[in-house]
Amino acid sequence: MSGETDLIGVGMTSQRTRNRLTDRLRVQGIVDHHILGVIGSTPRHLFVDEALSHRAYEDTSLPIGFNQTISQPYIVARMTEVLLSEGPVDNVLEVGTGSGYQAVILAQLVKRVFTVERIGPLLEKAAARFRMLRLRNISYRHADGGVGWPERGPFDGIIVTASPRHIPQELVDQLAEGGRMVLPLGTDDGTGDTQNLVLVTRTSEGFVSEVLEPVHFVPLVKGKS
Repeated sequence: MSGETDLIGVGMTSQRTRNRLTDRLRVQGIVDHHILGVIGSTPRHLFVDEALSHRAYEDTSLPIGFNQTISQPYIVARMTEVLLSEGPVDNVLEVGTGSGYQAVILAQLVKRVFTVERIGPLLEKAAARFRMLRLRNISYRHADGGVGWPERGPFDGIIVTASPRHIPQELVDQLAEGGRMVLPLGTDDGTGDTQNLVLVTRTSEGFVSEVLEPVHFVPLVKGKS
């Protein structure tokens, strides 16, 4: 997929505003020009309530209802860059559709995105955005994200947008050999909750994990609503 997709609604914000966002991401260390191009051309204001649309191109997370947030652009770019850092990826599972923003970014960079969301009304809004943007390579499902989507696996990549306490074995099992999963991982260090962004790679002997940087995500919750 091309990073130069001209999605509906981009013209509602100035090129200068979108350039400021991608410039900030470069300063923070995002170097993949395809990812930067996609973020710069994706209308993030469509993924938040109209009352917050003036803040859509700030590098910050924003509420989307149901105690959930749209991740800050840096985190979306960072997770995507880590996922794609070893080369092209065909099939990606996203756990936690939320607003649909991360799925839309991925859909412009990989062949197929499968995304799972436990909160029905959020998924309905996200699905409407997918249709509005005419992205036909996104499949979505209302289900408990913690169990993934095994019928559609194995996946070359998995992105988890909420924080479990431990690496979910159900998701590792859905990775193809050599596949990569990027997720926030919550741990209890005795003084309170801390989270780190973690890269998990499946090997022929199991999996290896690498801690990347501190992050803050909503917790991964079981069940659906």
